[in-house]
Formats: sequence, structure tokens, C-alpha cells
Amino acid sequence: MILIPLPAIVALLLGFVLCLVALKRERRFRPIIVFLAVSTALMTVVSLRWSFDAPVFRFLQPVFAALLPATAWLCFAGLEGGARRPAWPHYLPGAVILVLSLLWPHFQTPIDALLAFLFFGYGSALMWRGLQGEENFAGARLGAAVDPCRAAMFVGALLVFSGMIDLAIAFDFGLAGGAHAATIVSIGNMAVLPLIAWAALAVARSLPEAEEPPAAEATARVEERDQPTADDAHVLAATHRVLSERQLYRDPDLTLERLARRVGIPGRQISQAINRRLGRNVSQEINQWRIREAMALLEETDRPVTAIMFDCGFQTKSNFNNTFRRVTGLSPSDWRRQAKETGETRLSAAKASGPETP
Repeated sequence: MILIPLPAIVALLLGFVLCLVALKRERRFRPIIVFLAVSTALMTVVSLRWSFDAPVFRFLQPVFAALLPATAWLCFAGLEGGARRPAWPHYLPGAVILVLSLLWPHFQTPIDALLAFLFFGYGSALMWRGLQGEENFAGARLGAAVDPCRAAMFVGALLVFSGMIDLAIAFDFGLAGGAHAATIVSIGNMAVLPLIAWAALAVARSLPEAEEPPAAEATARVEERDQPTADDAHVLAATHRVLSERQLYRDPDLTLERLARRVGIPGRQISQAINRRLGRNVSQEINQWRIREAMALLEETDRPVTAIMFDCGFQTKSNFNNTFRRVTGLSPSDWRRQAKETGETRLSAAKASGPETP
């Protein structure tokens, strides 16, 4: 009977997801493709080391591991909005680990401790960005099913956990000569990598499909830079006016960055004003506008629920149903049925009362 190591199974699953995402050929998925490629390569190396324990696999494992936190971070970088920063500095730690691995036979360094520091650093940075609020993810779709702030904190916590695994490996080499290192690495990566991949893929779907013309971006940045700080009431009134007049909430690719450009007020001010005055974030506010229109369309028309969902700016039925139920306490179908019954009751009552007397 052929026994397939568990890391090999995880590598096959990650490779399958990698192929599915790569076949989409969408620019927004490039960071997750890189992350999935690195994860698949790491789990393949771990599997081969589990089976053969050749020196080349011991050499490659820390190199691929060093690329994981950087590629996970870059999955969220596209959600920041504004001009994209170069990605190459994030790959420098991987190059350093590569050099240290090459020099290991002559100059032994605490590579596992360095990896732990790398994972702790990126993990803590992601959790901090998530705690700062959605203005740090101004390029993410508003009202998406996955909250980028929570996803960032989740992935950051997983990276910190991976750093703890690397510290455990370092202690194992110090106390037991690395007798349990392979098992610790395998179990840790099998538990963490699929979860990070799932979260990063969900966040990648939060990126808008269409990009605005560069000219519009340049003009909007000038307007935003010159915009003085306004009070919350003014910011909220201006935002609601633009949403009402232009019906921006219908745009499924609406982001905080794009909303700020249309309003002419920095996204941070919009986010803070909505939070302080209404007690919710911008995504929840946009969904409130979408649900209000969906409620009206369900009452006044016989159009299919799915068509109404797309018209109001939602992209998935699950997100639409969950948001609608959270706002109204009913499903869209139940809302329409209840509105119809209420209308029939009112009509019956009007007929029973007879014509009005002058």
C-alpha cells in the first residue's frame, strides 16, 4: 500500500486551487497566485523532505518559508488604494535567507529564529492595519461579503502562529537536536497555509474588477489634497447627496477611494464621520442604501429577486440574503410576500369601507 504524506495532499489541494485561480487570468488575482505558488512549493518541499530528507530539501524549505509572510502581505496591499508601491522590497528577506542557507555549511546562523521574527513582524503589521479600520483598505469593494479588516487580523494572527512554530523548531534544535522539527513544520504548515490561502482568496475577490482612468485619479487626488477638514454633519450630508444623486451604491465595484473622489472629501473623513454619526462603517452604510432600494423594488415590481440583487450593487446571492435578513429580519422573498399581503389587506379594507361621502 502506497502511503502519501499529508503535506503532499495539502500541496495537491493548493496546487489545484492555484490552477483554478490562474485560469481566471485576472489582474486582481496576481498576488494570491504568487502566494499559492509559494505555498504549493513549500508544501511540496516539506513532503519530499518528509519522504527523503535530502540536503537540497532542507536547503529550500526555509527559503520558501521566508517568502510566505511577504506574499501574504501583498495579497492585502492592493486593498490600500492610491498608487501601488513596488513589491520587490518584500522579497529581500527571502533573498537574505537564501544567502544564509547557502552559507550554512560554513557559517551557521539562527535561521529559524530569523523566520520567526519575519512572521511575527508581518503578522503584527497585518493585525495592526486591520485594527485601524477600513480607511486602510480604501481600494476594497464596499459591502463585500468578506470584511478586509477582519481578514487582515485573521491572517495576521495565523502568521504570528507560524512564527511561534518557527520558535518551537529553534528550541527543538537547541534541546533535542531537531528530532521533532520535521513533524512540527509539517503539522504547522498543514494547519496554517490552507486557512491563509482561503482568507487571501476571499479578500482578492473584494478588489474591484474595473479600474478608473488615470486622468480621473489625478484630478481626484488634487481635489482630495486641497479639501479642508470638514465637520461630520457636512461630510455626511455631502456623501448622502452624492449617493442619492448619482446612485453610486449601485456600482458593485464602489470603493471608499472612489467614493471619496466623487464626494471630493478624503476617505478617512468620510469613514470617521459615518462611524461617529451613524455608528456603522462605510460598507454597512452602502449596504443600507442598497437594501433600501431592494426593499422598494421588491414591493413595487415583479422583477426576479436575482435581477434586483444585481441592480442594487450586490454580486452574490448569499451576501444579498444575509445582508437583507440582517437589516429587515426577513428574506427578500418573505419581504415581498409580506408587502403583497399588506397591500391586499389595505385594498380589501378600502373596498369594505365604501366610497367616501362628500
